[in-house]
Amino acid sequence: MSTAPTTRPTSAPARTNGDVSFWYAADGLPARRPALDGDTDADVVLVGGGYTGLWTAYYLKRADPSLRIVVLEKEFAGFGASGRNGGWLTAALPGQFRRYAAAHGVQAATAMQQAMFDTVDEVIAVAAAEGIDADIRKDGELTVAVGEVQHRRMLAHLPEQRAAGWGEDDLVTLGAAELGDRVRVSGARGALWTPHCARIQPARLVRGLAEVVERMGVRVLEGTEVTAIRPGAAVCRQGTVRAPYVIRAMEGFTATLPGHRRTWVPMNSSMIVTEPLGPGVWDEIGWRGAELIGDEAHAYCYIQRTADDRIAIGGRGVPYRFGSRVDAHGETAEATQRQLAGLLHRLFPAASSAGIDHAWSGVLGVPRDWCATVELDRSTGLGWAGGYVGHGVATTNLAGRTLCDLVLGRDTDLVRLPWVGRKVRGWEPEPLRWLGIRGLYVAYRAADRREDAGLGRTSLIARAADLLSGR
Repeated sequence: MSTAPTTRPTSAPARTNGDVSFWYAADGLPARRPALDGDTDADVVLVGGGYTGLWTAYYLKRADPSLRIVVLEKEFAGFGASGRNGGWLTAALPGQFRRYAAAHGVQAATAMQQAMFDTVDEVIAVAAAEGIDADIRKDGELTVAVGEVQHRRMLAHLPEQRAAGWGEDDLVTLGAAELGDRVRVSGARGALWTPHCARIQPARLVRGLAEVVERMGVRVLEGTEVTAIRPGAAVCRQGTVRAPYVIRAMEGFTATLPGHRRTWVPMNSSMIVTEPLGPGVWDEIGWRGAELIGDEAHAYCYIQRTADDRIAIGGRGVPYRFGSRVDAHGETAEATQRQLAGLLHRLFPAASSAGIDHAWSGVLGVPRDWCATVELDRSTGLGWAGGYVGHGVATTNLAGRTLCDLVLGRDTDLVRLPWVGRKVRGWEPEPLRWLGIRGLYVAYRAADRREDAGLGRTSLIARAADLLSGR
């Protein structure tokens, strides 16, 4: 039941900082599963106990119950991005339509987009069939234009989105008054709404999925760090798992493997969540549904109304740490907390008096061309999937189904999607990588400030940053 916000100063740091994420607060962290206790054999070994590894295990075991499948996880299933994300089950492409189209043609890129539409419903259907209660509610996604510059930019991007397969029913233009009937965002001039998005409680989804695959006969081994991946084997501190197929499913933690520091950058994303908001606050905001909300800023945000009547908002804090280092504890700097709280109060002034209950951070994987990929080298048995650029909640399911077909040698539409086998060059060596990424986000924030101050057009700083970054 909702309670009224307290008068706790909103400049104060969150009551809880880190502890993986807020999504584990209600149910507690899961009990640890056994670790690997020596050498063993399998048919398929999946390195990483997040959505990618678990979805792949699920579809493989469902297709062939006789397969011996092992999932290896350093911490616990859902410790990484799968248990820390913003809870957006969205059909947004994990990359750029124009890049997929340039390499494989518009038809192939459009097929990728349609596959993402279908994936949102697939996740919802599996969760229902398997009894996974993850607070799923499919009310769609609102991309809100705050201010005139964002509004013009939103409308300018619309033809490209139509060309990418977003039809009139897939993407609906809302004016300020129509948006206000759904949710009142301060300064908003309009929005785009799509039905292809659902709110989820991410930790409950990954916890439920791990329990389902275990019941199916998959071995999920936790507290088991993989130190090397090679053809036919995943080498761990406690022993070696030998298998014809070894699939890397580590997303932002890929950089911790030897030889992969420049494969995908571990990009840091941070979130805060308010205490439960009372009915009076929700009446002022007018947000009665469970739409996910983002904006058209260059340093964009992502917002959820949680099932227990809080607002969770996220964005880039310290986006990258030198040498592709990964902060596993999830603690968030107070400056980042203040930045996110300030944005929350600007968009929803009615929530300004609410205290911040929890702050946390996590890493996502970003390839150099900002497009995800799935691969299986049949000559070595090595495969991988990831680089979801922040859209992994749905895309991991598509990756799992695709890896299943690749491992089983099926000739399906999924294995012909343009992200399969995509070759991407690595990121630049340090210090160029650190300077480039940190400079990129300094530029985007500067561009947002100039536009908010009345620039009247999309900042040239942002245009230059887009060209340099390859976004």
